[in-house]
Amino acid sequence: MTKIPLFCSSLVILLLLATSISPSQGNQTFLECLKTNSNPSYPISSLVYSPNNSSFPTVLQAYIRNLRFNESTTTKPLFILTALHESHIQAAIVCAKAQGLQMKIRSGGHDYEGLSYISDVPFFILDMFNFRSINVNIDDESAWVEVGATLGEVYYRIAEKSNVHGFPAGVCPTVGVGGHISGGGYGNMMRKYGLTVDNIVDAKLIDVQGRILDRKSMGEDLFWAVTGGGGASYGVLLSYKIKLVRVPLKVTVFRVPRFYDQNALELAYLWQRRADKWDDDMFMRMIIDVVNSTTRPTEKTIRVSFFTLFLGDSKQLVSFMNENFPELGLQQKDITEMSWVESVLYYTSFPIAPIDALLRRQPPSVTYLKRKSDYLKKPMSKEGLEYIFKKMIELQTPTSLTFNPYGGKMSEISPSAKPFPHRAGNIAKIQYSTNWNEGGVEAADHYLNLTRVLYDYMTPFVSKYPRAAFFNYRDIDLGVTHNGKLSYLEGQVYGIKYFKGNFNRLVKIKTKVDPDNFFRNEQGIPVYPTWRK
Repeated sequence: MTKIPLFCSSLVILLLLATSISPSQGNQTFLECLKTNSNPSYPISSLVYSPNNSSFPTVLQAYIRNLRFNESTTTKPLFILTALHESHIQAAIVCAKAQGLQMKIRSGGHDYEGLSYISDVPFFILDMFNFRSINVNIDDESAWVEVGATLGEVYYRIAEKSNVHGFPAGVCPTVGVGGHISGGGYGNMMRKYGLTVDNIVDAKLIDVQGRILDRKSMGEDLFWAVTGGGGASYGVLLSYKIKLVRVPLKVTVFRVPRFYDQNALELAYLWQRRADKWDDDMFMRMIIDVVNSTTRPTEKTIRVSFFTLFLGDSKQLVSFMNENFPELGLQQKDITEMSWVESVLYYTSFPIAPIDALLRRQPPSVTYLKRKSDYLKKPMSKEGLEYIFKKMIELQTPTSLTFNPYGGKMSEISPSAKPFPHRAGNIAKIQYSTNWNEGGVEAADHYLNLTRVLYDYMTPFVSKYPRAAFFNYRDIDLGVTHNGKLSYLEGQVYGIKYFKGNFNRLVKIKTKVDPDNFFRNEQGIPVYPTWRK
Protein backbone atom coordinates (compact mmCIF):
# COMPACT_ATOMS: atom_id res chain seq x y z
CA MET A 1 0.00 0.00 0.00
CA THR A 2 1.28 3.49 -0.82
CA LYS A 3 2.46 5.33 2.24
CA ILE A 4 0.38 8.48 2.76
CA PRO A 5 2.13 11.33 4.56
CA LEU A 6 0.06 13.10 7.20
CA PHE A 7 2.50 15.81 8.08
CA CYS A 8 5.52 17.45 6.55
CA SER A 9 7.87 20.37 6.91
CA SER A 10 8.14 21.00 3.22
CA LEU A 11 8.89 24.36 1.69
CA VAL A 12 5.35 24.45 0.29
CA ILE A 13 3.79 24.27 3.74
CA LEU A 14 6.22 26.78 5.21
CA LEU A 15 5.53 29.23 2.39
CA LEU A 16 1.81 28.72 2.85
CA LEU A 17 2.06 29.56 6.52
CA ALA A 18 4.28 32.52 5.86
CA THR A 19 2.15 34.08 3.14
CA SER A 20 -1.37 33.35 4.36
CA ILE A 21 -0.97 33.72 8.13
CA SER A 22 2.35 34.90 9.49
CA PRO A 23 2.82 33.97 13.14
CA SER A 24 2.68 37.51 14.52
CA GLN A 25 -0.05 38.89 12.29
CA GLY A 26 -2.10 35.68 12.30
CA ASN A 27 -1.93 35.15 16.05
CA GLN A 28 -2.80 38.78 16.76
CA THR A 29 -5.80 38.56 14.46
CA PHE A 30 -6.87 35.31 16.01
CA LEU A 31 -6.39 36.61 19.54
CA GLU A 32 -8.40 39.74 18.83
CA CYS A 33 -11.12 37.60 17.32
CA LEU A 34 -11.16 35.40 20.42
CA LYS A 35 -11.42 38.40 22.72
CA THR A 36 -14.30 39.81 20.71
CA ASN A 37 -16.28 36.57 20.66
CA SER A 38 -15.69 35.13 24.13
CA ASN A 39 -17.28 36.03 27.45
CA PRO A 40 -15.32 38.96 28.95
CA SER A 41 -15.90 37.51 32.42
CA TYR A 42 -13.55 34.68 31.44
CA PRO A 43 -10.36 36.30 30.04
CA ILE A 44 -8.85 34.31 27.20
CA SER A 45 -5.56 36.02 26.29
CA SER A 46 -3.36 34.04 28.68
CA LEU A 47 -4.78 30.77 27.38
CA VAL A 48 -3.41 31.16 23.84
CA TYR A 49 0.13 29.86 23.28
CA SER A 50 1.98 30.75 20.08
CA PRO A 51 5.43 29.48 19.03
CA ASN A 52 7.08 32.68 20.30
CA ASN A 53 5.77 31.92 23.81
CA SER A 54 8.40 30.17 25.94
CA SER A 55 5.76 27.76 27.28
CA PHE A 56 4.61 26.67 23.82
CA PRO A 57 6.85 23.54 23.57
CA THR A 58 5.86 22.40 27.07
CA VAL A 59 2.14 22.82 26.40
CA LEU A 60 2.40 21.12 23.01
CA GLN A 61 4.42 18.16 24.25
CA ALA A 62 2.49 17.63 27.50
CA TYR A 63 -0.09 15.43 25.76
CA ILE A 64 1.90 13.91 22.92
CA ARG A 65 1.83 10.17 23.54
CA ASN A 66 3.55 8.99 20.35
CA LEU A 67 7.10 10.28 19.87
CA ARG A 68 6.81 9.69 16.12
CA PHE A 69 4.93 12.98 16.09
CA ASN A 70 7.28 14.93 18.31
CA GLU A 71 10.20 15.21 15.89
CA SER A 72 11.80 18.51 14.88
CA THR A 73 10.40 17.93 11.38
CA THR A 74 6.81 17.53 12.62
CA THR A 75 4.68 20.48 11.52
CA LYS A 76 3.61 22.47 14.57
CA PRO A 77 0.31 24.24 15.23
CA LEU A 78 0.07 27.98 14.71
CA PHE A 79 -1.15 28.24 18.30
CA ILE A 80 -2.70 26.24 21.11
CA LEU A 81 -5.84 27.32 22.96
CA THR A 82 -6.08 25.76 26.43
CA ALA A 83 -9.76 26.56 26.95
CA LEU A 84 -11.15 27.01 30.46
CA HIS A 85 -14.74 27.96 29.68
CA GLU A 86 -17.39 27.08 27.10
CA SER A 87 -17.20 30.61 25.68
CA HIS A 88 -13.55 30.03 24.75
CA ILE A 89 -14.57 27.07 22.62
CA GLN A 90 -17.44 28.96 21.03
CA ALA A 91 -15.08 31.80 20.16
CA ALA A 92 -12.53 29.37 18.72
CA ILE A 93 -15.15 27.93 16.37
CA VAL A 94 -16.21 31.40 15.18
CA CYS A 95 -12.64 32.56 14.63
CA ALA A 96 -11.44 29.36 12.98
CA LYS A 97 -14.31 29.52 10.50
CA ALA A 98 -13.61 33.18 9.80
CA GLN A 99 -9.91 32.58 9.14
CA GLY A 100 -10.25 29.23 7.41
CA LEU A 101 -8.08 27.40 9.93
CA GLN A 102 -8.33 23.74 10.79
CA MET A 103 -9.08 23.13 14.47
CA LYS A 104 -7.66 19.98 16.04
CA ILE A 105 -9.35 18.91 19.30
CA ARG A 106 -7.17 17.18 21.88
CA SER A 107 -8.31 15.72 25.20
CA GLY A 108 -5.60 13.23 26.14
CA GLY A 109 -3.33 12.73 23.14
CA HIS A 110 -3.42 8.94 23.14
CA ASP A 111 -4.68 8.77 19.55
CA TYR A 112 -2.19 6.45 17.90
CA GLU A 113 -1.66 8.50 14.73
CA GLY A 114 -1.47 11.86 16.52
CA LEU A 115 -4.40 13.24 14.55
CA SER A 116 -5.42 15.53 17.42
CA TYR A 117 -2.19 17.51 17.23
CA ILE A 118 -0.74 17.21 13.69
CA SER A 119 -1.94 18.24 10.23
CA ASP A 120 -0.66 18.96 6.74
CA VAL A 121 -2.57 22.29 6.51
CA PRO A 122 -2.45 25.40 8.73
CA PHE A 123 -4.09 24.48 12.04
CA PHE A 124 -4.33 25.15 15.73
CA ILE A 125 -5.02 22.91 18.72
CA LEU A 126 -8.03 23.32 20.98
CA ASP A 127 -6.67 21.55 24.07
CA MET A 128 -9.38 20.32 26.43
CA PHE A 129 -7.21 19.17 29.34
CA ASN A 130 -8.66 21.83 31.65
CA PHE A 131 -12.15 20.36 31.28
CA ARG A 132 -11.65 17.60 33.82
CA SER A 133 -14.36 17.78 36.49
CA ILE A 134 -15.96 14.51 37.64
CA ASN A 135 -19.21 14.46 39.59
CA VAL A 136 -20.14 11.00 40.87
CA ASN A 137 -23.67 10.27 42.08
CA ILE A 138 -23.86 6.88 43.76
CA ASP A 139 -27.58 7.29 44.50
CA ASP A 140 -28.50 6.99 40.82
CA GLU A 141 -25.26 5.16 39.88
CA SER A 142 -24.07 7.74 37.38
CA ALA A 143 -21.41 10.41 36.91
CA TRP A 144 -20.91 13.45 34.72
CA VAL A 145 -17.34 13.40 33.41
CA GLU A 146 -15.68 16.16 31.41
CA VAL A 147 -13.67 15.09 28.38
CA GLY A 148 -10.28 16.30 29.63
CA ALA A 149 -10.37 13.99 32.63
CA THR A 150 -8.34 10.79 32.43
CA LEU A 151 -9.75 7.31 32.92
CA GLY A 152 -7.60 6.94 36.01
CA GLU A 153 -9.18 10.05 37.54
CA VAL A 154 -12.65 8.66 36.77
CA TYR A 155 -11.85 5.34 38.46
CA TYR A 156 -10.36 7.10 41.49
CA ARG A 157 -13.38 9.37 41.98
CA ILE A 158 -15.75 6.41 41.73
CA ALA A 159 -13.68 4.48 44.30
CA GLU A 160 -13.83 7.48 46.66
CA LYS A 161 -17.60 7.06 46.80
CA SER A 162 -18.05 3.29 46.53
CA ASN A 163 -16.08 0.04 46.66
CA VAL A 164 -18.77 -1.88 44.76
CA HIS A 165 -19.02 0.36 41.67
CA GLY A 166 -16.80 0.70 38.63
CA PHE A 167 -16.96 1.69 35.00
CA PRO A 168 -16.24 -0.51 31.94
CA ALA A 169 -13.58 1.56 30.21
CA GLY A 170 -9.93 1.17 29.21
CA VAL A 171 -7.06 -0.31 31.17
CA CYS A 172 -4.70 2.64 30.64
CA PRO A 173 -5.32 5.30 33.33
CA THR A 174 -3.74 8.22 31.42
CA VAL A 175 -6.10 8.00 28.43
CA GLY A 176 -8.33 11.06 28.02
CA VAL A 177 -12.07 10.52 28.40
CA GLY A 178 -13.01 12.48 25.27
CA GLY A 179 -11.31 10.37 22.65
CA HIS A 180 -11.81 7.10 24.48
CA ILE A 181 -15.58 7.38 24.75
CA SER A 182 -16.31 9.13 21.47
CA GLY A 183 -14.36 6.48 19.54
CA GLY A 184 -16.06 3.47 21.16
CA GLY A 185 -13.72 2.59 24.01
CA TYR A 186 -13.59 -0.78 25.72
CA GLY A 187 -11.96 -2.42 28.70
CA ASN A 188 -11.62 -5.70 30.53
CA MET A 189 -15.26 -5.71 31.69
CA MET A 190 -16.58 -5.62 28.12
CA ARG A 191 -17.82 -9.22 28.22
CA LYS A 192 -19.88 -8.38 31.32
CA TYR A 193 -21.09 -4.86 30.53
CA GLY A 194 -20.26 -4.15 26.90
CA LEU A 195 -18.30 -1.20 25.55
CA THR A 196 -17.75 2.13 27.25
CA VAL A 197 -20.27 3.66 24.82
CA ASP A 198 -22.87 1.06 25.77
CA ASN A 199 -22.87 2.71 29.19
CA ILE A 200 -23.32 6.38 28.22
CA VAL A 201 -26.66 8.00 29.00
CA ASP A 202 -26.11 11.65 28.03
CA ALA A 203 -23.57 14.01 26.51
CA LYS A 204 -22.92 17.72 26.07
CA LEU A 205 -21.26 19.25 23.04
CA ILE A 206 -20.81 22.54 21.22
CA ASP A 207 -21.87 22.30 17.60
CA VAL A 208 -20.64 24.17 14.54
CA GLN A 209 -23.10 26.99 15.29
CA GLY A 210 -21.70 27.40 18.79
CA ARG A 211 -24.74 25.97 20.54
CA ILE A 212 -24.35 23.93 23.72
CA LEU A 213 -26.44 20.80 23.28
CA ASP A 214 -27.33 17.83 25.45
CA ARG A 215 -28.86 14.53 24.39
CA LYS A 216 -32.38 15.95 24.29
CA SER A 217 -31.51 19.07 22.29
CA MET A 218 -29.05 17.37 19.92
CA GLY A 219 -31.43 14.52 19.14
CA GLU A 220 -30.92 10.78 19.13
CA ASP A 221 -29.13 10.64 15.77
CA LEU A 222 -26.31 12.95 16.85
CA PHE A 223 -26.14 11.35 20.29
CA TRP A 224 -25.77 7.98 18.57
CA ALA A 225 -22.97 9.35 16.36
CA VAL A 226 -20.89 10.79 19.21
CA THR A 227 -21.06 7.57 21.21
CA GLY A 228 -18.68 5.61 19.04
CA GLY A 229 -18.50 7.46 15.72
CA GLY A 230 -15.80 9.92 16.69
CA GLY A 231 -16.94 13.09 18.45
CA ALA A 232 -14.43 15.38 16.74
CA SER A 233 -16.30 14.98 13.44
CA TYR A 234 -19.47 16.57 14.82
CA GLY A 235 -18.52 19.18 17.39
CA VAL A 236 -16.54 19.77 20.54
CA LEU A 237 -17.58 17.31 23.24
CA LEU A 238 -17.68 18.84 26.70
CA SER A 239 -18.77 15.96 28.92
CA TYR A 240 -20.45 12.57 29.09
CA LYS A 241 -22.88 11.17 31.64
CA ILE A 242 -21.77 7.64 32.36
CA LYS A 243 -23.69 4.76 33.92
CA LEU A 244 -21.76 3.10 36.74
CA VAL A 245 -21.77 -0.68 37.01
CA ARG A 246 -21.63 -3.04 39.97
CA VAL A 247 -18.38 -4.84 40.79
CA PRO A 248 -17.68 -7.35 43.60
CA LEU A 249 -15.78 -6.33 46.72
CA LYS A 250 -12.94 -8.56 45.55
CA VAL A 251 -11.86 -9.48 42.04
CA THR A 252 -9.11 -11.91 41.06
CA VAL A 253 -6.29 -11.37 38.60
CA PHE A 254 -3.42 -13.31 37.12
CA ARG A 255 -0.77 -12.95 34.45
CA VAL A 256 0.65 -16.30 33.38
CA PRO A 257 3.23 -16.71 30.57
CA ARG A 258 3.89 -19.94 28.72
CA PHE A 259 6.75 -20.40 26.27
CA TYR A 260 6.80 -22.38 23.07
CA ASP A 261 8.41 -25.34 24.79
CA GLN A 262 5.75 -25.16 27.53
CA ASN A 263 2.87 -26.07 25.25
CA ALA A 264 2.16 -22.47 24.20
CA LEU A 265 0.89 -23.55 20.77
CA GLU A 266 -1.72 -25.89 22.24
CA LEU A 267 -2.85 -23.26 24.76
CA ALA A 268 -3.25 -20.60 22.07
CA TYR A 269 -5.20 -23.06 19.96
CA LEU A 270 -7.56 -23.88 22.84
CA TRP A 271 -7.99 -20.25 23.95
CA GLN A 272 -9.45 -19.31 20.55
CA ARG A 273 -12.10 -22.01 20.89
CA ARG A 274 -13.14 -21.19 24.44
CA ALA A 275 -12.45 -17.63 25.60
CA ASP A 276 -15.48 -16.02 23.91
CA LYS A 277 -17.84 -18.69 25.28
CA TRP A 278 -16.89 -18.52 28.96
CA ASP A 279 -18.96 -16.92 31.71
CA ASP A 280 -19.25 -13.13 31.38
CA ASP A 281 -17.28 -12.64 34.62
CA MET A 282 -14.14 -13.99 32.92
CA PHE A 283 -12.00 -11.77 30.71
CA MET A 284 -8.75 -13.44 29.63
CA ARG A 285 -6.51 -11.66 27.17
CA MET A 286 -3.98 -13.65 25.18
CA ILE A 287 -0.74 -11.88 24.23
CA ILE A 288 1.73 -13.40 21.76
CA ASP A 289 5.23 -11.96 21.46
CA VAL A 290 8.85 -12.88 20.70
CA VAL A 291 11.33 -13.05 23.58
CA ASN A 292 14.74 -14.47 24.35
CA SER A 293 14.69 -18.18 25.05
CA THR A 294 15.24 -19.08 28.70
CA THR A 295 17.10 -22.26 27.74
CA ARG A 296 19.05 -20.83 24.78
CA PRO A 297 19.67 -17.12 25.53
CA THR A 298 21.07 -16.42 22.05
CA GLU A 299 17.86 -17.65 20.40
CA LYS A 300 14.36 -16.22 20.17
CA THR A 301 11.19 -18.03 21.11
CA ILE A 302 7.46 -17.43 21.28
CA ARG A 303 5.79 -16.46 24.53
CA VAL A 304 2.01 -16.69 24.97
CA SER A 305 0.72 -14.83 28.05
CA PHE A 306 -2.73 -15.02 29.59
CA PHE A 307 -3.73 -11.79 31.33
CA THR A 308 -6.95 -12.10 33.29
CA LEU A 309 -9.58 -10.19 35.25
CA PHE A 310 -12.16 -12.39 36.97
CA LEU A 311 -15.14 -10.70 38.62
CA GLY A 312 -15.16 -13.05 41.59
CA ASP A 313 -12.96 -14.36 44.37
CA SER A 314 -9.99 -16.71 44.06
CA LYS A 315 -11.95 -19.79 45.12
CA GLN A 316 -14.45 -19.19 42.32
CA LEU A 317 -11.64 -18.60 39.86
CA VAL A 318 -9.79 -21.81 40.71
CA SER A 319 -13.00 -23.76 40.28
CA PHE A 320 -13.67 -22.05 36.96
CA MET A 321 -10.18 -22.70 35.60
CA ASN A 322 -10.18 -26.35 36.66
CA GLU A 323 -13.39 -26.85 34.75
CA ASN A 324 -12.80 -24.64 31.70
CA PHE A 325 -9.04 -24.32 31.09
CA PRO A 326 -7.17 -26.96 33.11
CA GLU A 327 -4.49 -27.18 30.40
CA LEU A 328 -3.05 -23.85 31.59
CA GLY A 329 -1.99 -25.47 34.86
CA LEU A 330 -2.89 -22.41 36.95
CA GLN A 331 -1.47 -22.51 40.46
CA GLN A 332 -2.51 -20.71 43.63
CA LYS A 333 0.72 -18.67 43.60
CA ASP A 334 -0.26 -17.25 40.22
CA ILE A 335 -3.45 -15.53 41.39
CA THR A 336 -4.15 -12.46 43.52
CA GLU A 337 -7.32 -11.06 45.04
CA MET A 338 -7.77 -7.28 45.19
CA SER A 339 -10.37 -4.57 44.87
CA TRP A 340 -11.61 -3.65 41.41
CA VAL A 341 -9.90 -0.25 41.48
CA GLU A 342 -6.60 -1.91 42.47
CA SER A 343 -6.98 -4.23 39.47
CA VAL A 344 -6.80 -1.17 37.21
CA LEU A 345 -3.31 -0.47 38.52
CA TYR A 346 -2.40 -4.15 38.24
CA TYR A 347 -3.40 -4.20 34.59
CA THR A 348 -1.20 -1.17 33.95
CA SER A 349 1.73 -2.82 35.78
CA PHE A 350 1.68 -0.09 38.45
CA PRO A 351 2.07 -0.98 42.14
CA ILE A 352 -1.48 -1.53 43.42
CA ALA A 353 -0.95 0.85 46.33
CA PRO A 354 -1.41 3.68 46.85
CA ILE A 355 -4.36 3.98 44.49
CA ASP A 356 -3.80 7.71 44.06
CA ALA A 357 -1.35 6.63 41.35
CA LEU A 358 -4.50 6.68 39.21
CA LEU A 359 -4.39 10.49 39.40
CA ARG A 360 -1.13 10.68 37.46
CA ARG A 361 -1.89 12.32 34.14
CA GLN A 362 1.43 11.42 32.58
CA PRO A 363 2.28 7.82 31.58
CA PRO A 364 5.42 6.29 33.10
CA SER A 365 7.15 6.51 29.71
CA VAL A 366 6.47 7.61 26.16
CA THR A 367 7.86 5.82 23.10
CA TYR A 368 7.69 5.75 19.34
CA LEU A 369 4.85 3.43 18.40
CA LYS A 370 2.56 1.96 15.78
CA ARG A 371 -0.75 0.19 16.30
CA LYS A 372 -2.99 -1.80 13.96
CA SER A 373 -6.06 -3.96 14.52
CA ASP A 374 -7.91 -6.99 13.18
CA TYR A 375 -10.91 -9.16 14.05
CA LEU A 376 -10.73 -12.91 14.50
CA LYS A 377 -13.96 -14.56 13.36
CA LYS A 378 -12.82 -18.18 13.04
CA PRO A 379 -10.28 -20.01 15.20
CA MET A 380 -6.86 -20.37 13.63
CA SER A 381 -5.66 -23.92 13.08
CA LYS A 382 -2.54 -25.19 14.79
CA GLU A 383 -0.81 -24.99 11.42
CA GLY A 384 -1.91 -21.37 11.08
CA LEU A 385 -0.65 -20.47 14.53
CA GLU A 386 2.63 -22.27 13.86
CA TYR A 387 3.00 -20.26 10.64
CA ILE A 388 2.51 -16.96 12.48
CA PHE A 389 4.87 -18.00 15.27
CA LYS A 390 7.60 -18.80 12.73
CA LYS A 391 7.05 -15.53 10.85
CA MET A 392 7.28 -13.51 14.06
CA ILE A 393 10.61 -15.15 14.90
CA GLU A 394 11.90 -14.74 11.33
CA LEU A 395 11.08 -11.04 11.47
CA GLN A 396 12.64 -10.71 14.94
CA THR A 397 9.65 -8.46 15.39
CA PRO A 398 9.04 -6.34 18.50
CA THR A 399 5.34 -6.43 17.60
CA SER A 400 3.06 -8.20 20.04
CA LEU A 401 -0.39 -9.54 19.18
CA THR A 402 -3.00 -8.97 21.86
CA PHE A 403 -6.21 -10.97 21.48
CA ASN A 404 -9.13 -9.41 23.39
CA PRO A 405 -11.98 -11.92 23.79
CA TYR A 406 -15.52 -11.08 22.72
CA GLY A 407 -18.73 -12.96 23.44
CA GLY A 408 -20.86 -12.30 26.50
CA LYS A 409 -22.57 -8.91 26.43
CA MET A 410 -20.73 -8.02 23.22
CA SER A 411 -22.71 -10.66 21.34
CA GLU A 412 -26.05 -9.53 22.75
CA ILE A 413 -25.98 -5.92 21.50
CA SER A 414 -27.07 -5.11 17.95
CA PRO A 415 -24.29 -3.99 15.57
CA SER A 416 -26.38 -0.89 14.81
CA ALA A 417 -27.03 0.06 18.44
CA LYS A 418 -23.88 2.20 18.34
CA PRO A 419 -21.56 3.18 15.47
CA PHE A 420 -19.20 0.42 16.66
CA PRO A 421 -20.44 -2.58 14.60
CA HIS A 422 -18.14 -5.44 15.67
CA ARG A 423 -20.43 -7.52 17.85
CA ALA A 424 -21.69 -11.11 17.48
CA GLY A 425 -19.60 -13.35 15.25
CA ASN A 426 -16.24 -12.11 16.50
CA ILE A 427 -14.03 -14.29 18.67
CA ALA A 428 -11.59 -11.51 19.46
CA LYS A 429 -10.15 -8.19 18.47
CA ILE A 430 -6.41 -8.28 17.74
CA GLN A 431 -4.12 -5.37 18.50
CA TYR A 432 -0.71 -5.15 16.80
CA SER A 433 1.53 -3.25 19.20
CA THR A 434 5.01 -2.07 18.20
CA ASN A 435 7.16 0.22 20.38
CA TRP A 436 10.71 1.45 19.80
CA ASN A 437 13.08 4.03 21.27
CA GLU A 438 15.16 5.23 18.31
CA GLY A 439 14.16 8.51 16.71
CA GLY A 440 14.35 9.47 13.06
CA VAL A 441 12.83 8.45 9.76
CA GLU A 442 15.04 5.40 9.18
CA ALA A 443 14.09 3.77 12.48
CA ALA A 444 10.41 4.60 11.98
CA ASP A 445 10.40 3.10 8.49
CA HIS A 446 12.03 -0.07 9.79
CA TYR A 447 9.53 -0.68 12.59
CA LEU A 448 6.53 0.43 10.56
CA ASN A 449 7.52 -2.03 7.86
CA LEU A 450 7.88 -4.89 10.35
CA THR A 451 4.40 -4.17 11.69
CA ARG A 452 2.88 -4.03 8.21
CA VAL A 453 4.58 -7.24 7.11
CA LEU A 454 3.21 -9.13 10.12
CA TYR A 455 -0.22 -7.62 9.40
CA ASP A 456 0.02 -8.93 5.85
CA TYR A 457 0.97 -12.41 7.10
CA MET A 458 -2.23 -12.42 9.19
CA THR A 459 -4.48 -11.79 6.17
CA PRO A 460 -5.73 -15.40 5.71
CA PHE A 461 -6.82 -15.68 9.34
CA VAL A 462 -8.84 -12.53 10.00
CA SER A 463 -12.07 -10.85 8.86
CA LYS A 464 -12.65 -10.19 5.16
CA TYR A 465 -14.90 -8.02 2.97
CA PRO A 466 -14.16 -5.74 4.71
CA ARG A 467 -11.05 -6.51 6.68
CA ALA A 468 -12.45 -4.79 9.75
CA ALA A 469 -10.61 -2.46 12.12
CA PHE A 470 -11.24 -0.68 15.44
CA PHE A 471 -11.71 3.08 15.14
CA ASN A 472 -9.97 3.91 18.43
CA TYR A 473 -6.87 2.12 17.11
CA ARG A 474 -6.65 4.63 14.28
CA ASP A 475 -4.40 3.45 11.50
CA ILE A 476 -3.57 5.72 8.54
CA ASP A 477 -2.45 2.70 6.50
CA LEU A 478 -6.18 2.19 5.94
CA GLY A 479 -6.52 5.54 4.14
CA VAL A 480 -7.09 9.22 4.84
CA THR A 481 -9.26 12.05 3.60
CA HIS A 482 -8.01 15.38 2.32
CA ASN A 483 -9.82 18.62 1.61
CA GLY A 484 -10.52 17.71 -2.02
CA LYS A 485 -13.69 16.76 -3.85
CA LEU A 486 -13.20 13.05 -3.29
CA SER A 487 -13.36 13.20 0.51
CA TYR A 488 -16.47 11.03 0.68
CA LEU A 489 -14.91 8.37 -1.55
CA GLU A 490 -11.68 8.54 0.41
CA GLY A 491 -13.61 8.29 3.64
CA GLN A 492 -15.33 5.14 2.48
CA VAL A 493 -11.97 3.37 2.22
CA TYR A 494 -11.32 3.44 5.96
CA GLY A 495 -14.87 4.20 7.09
CA ILE A 496 -16.31 0.86 5.97
CA LYS A 497 -13.51 -0.97 7.80
CA TYR A 498 -14.15 0.89 11.03
CA PHE A 499 -17.95 1.15 10.90
CA LYS A 500 -19.14 -1.36 8.28
CA GLY A 501 -22.87 -0.83 7.61
CA ASN A 502 -23.05 2.11 10.03
CA PHE A 503 -20.74 4.30 7.94
CA ASN A 504 -23.37 5.82 5.66
CA ARG A 505 -25.61 6.67 8.61
CA LEU A 506 -22.68 8.52 10.18
CA VAL A 507 -22.07 10.40 6.91
CA LYS A 508 -25.76 11.34 6.72
CA ILE A 509 -25.69 12.74 10.27
CA LYS A 510 -22.42 14.55 9.61
CA THR A 511 -23.79 16.12 6.44
CA LYS A 512 -26.83 17.37 8.36
CA VAL A 513 -25.08 18.85 11.39
CA ASP A 514 -21.83 20.07 9.77
CA PRO A 515 -22.49 20.41 6.01
CA ASP A 516 -19.35 22.47 5.36
CA ASN A 517 -17.13 19.90 7.10
CA PHE A 518 -15.65 22.36 9.56
CA PHE A 519 -14.95 19.59 12.09
CA ARG A 520 -12.59 17.51 10.01
CA ASN A 521 -9.51 15.39 10.40
CA GLU A 522 -7.62 12.90 8.30
CA GLN A 523 -9.79 9.99 9.41
CA GLY A 524 -12.97 11.82 10.29
CA ILE A 525 -16.48 11.27 8.97
CA PRO A 526 -16.79 13.07 5.61
CA VAL A 527 -19.88 14.79 4.22
CA TYR A 528 -21.79 13.57 1.22
CA PRO A 529 -20.79 15.18 -2.08
CA THR A 530 -23.17 17.89 -3.32
CA TRP A 531 -24.98 15.55 -5.68
CA ARG A 532 -25.90 13.22 -2.80
CA LYS A 533 -27.02 15.82 -0.27
